[in-house]
Amino acid sequence: MTTLSQTALLRELEPAVEKNLDRHLAVAKEWFPHEYVPWSEGRTFDGPLGGEAWAESDSTIPDVARTALIVNLLTEDNLPSYHHQIATLFGRDGAWGTWVHRWTAEEGRHGTAIRDYLTVTRAVDPVALERARMTHMSAGYRNAHDEEMLHSLAYVSFQELATRISHRNTGRAAGDPACEALLARVAADENLHMVFYRNLLGAAFEVAPGQTMRAVADVLAQFQMPGNGIDGFARKSVAIALAGIYDLRQHRDDVVMPVLRQWDVFNVTGLDADGEAARDQIATHLDDLERAAARFEEKRDARAARLAAR
Repeated sequence: MTTLSQTALLRELEPAVEKNLDRHLAVAKEWFPHEYVPWSEGRTFDGPLGGEAWAESDSTIPDVARTALIVNLLTEDNLPSYHHQIATLFGRDGAWGTWVHRWTAEEGRHGTAIRDYLTVTRAVDPVALERARMTHMSAGYRNAHDEEMLHSLAYVSFQELATRISHRNTGRAAGDPACEALLARVAADENLHMVFYRNLLGAAFEVAPGQTMRAVADVLAQFQMPGNGIDGFARKSVAIALAGIYDLRQHRDDVVMPVLRQWDVFNVTGLDADGEAARDQIATHLDDLERAAARFEEKRDARAARLAAR
């Protein structure tokens, strides 16, 4: 079976991009970040304007929800790097270019709204947050497959859904209706973005099934969330997982499995030998994820029992 070049794939998938762009624009709802921020709660900080310094007691949000909010926001902050990657990979012309700019514009609202909420409600230390933003953005972001179009499409198909779940669960964990409403609105955007990319990779399975299956297998084997470069990310991720905001079970059952089912990967036909091998690797990876999720749940339950017994 002939391996298609990236140029050929971009050309072959252009009609699917046009179709799904039209669909996205028809269902996407206009919204305004300022409407989700409780501005009346704000007050001036210390500094040139002589306000009141931030104090730990200013925040009523649970620590783990605050951690998740910071991780989510810092992830959104690296939008310039994400835009550069997809604009370089997909181009700035035609339907591909229109999508690149539309996606970037919609994603830009997320960081704006979350930061405004955190600042106005004094949910986090604004100095520490700004220093973390500078550190994270100064490093930029690159994923393991940023030069391979099918791999990048596979990655964002899973990542956008994972981000949606993380935002929704963070909102619930915050214990603040305003925060929950804001993150539900952000999550709705992420879901539409996931559908766009998922549908596009579904079209790729029809054009180049073996190459696409290989891309999915490779991405699943090396999957990391885009915030993995955040300082202390491993520690923060453990806290987030222990709180049930985003853990291995959710990753497997609520992210990986639904997307694979949508593509019907175990019934795809026309695979070459490498595509068949990639599909076998996906099946093995699912089994590995199941075992890892079960082990984590056992450890989390044991930890909870120890804490309850104290």
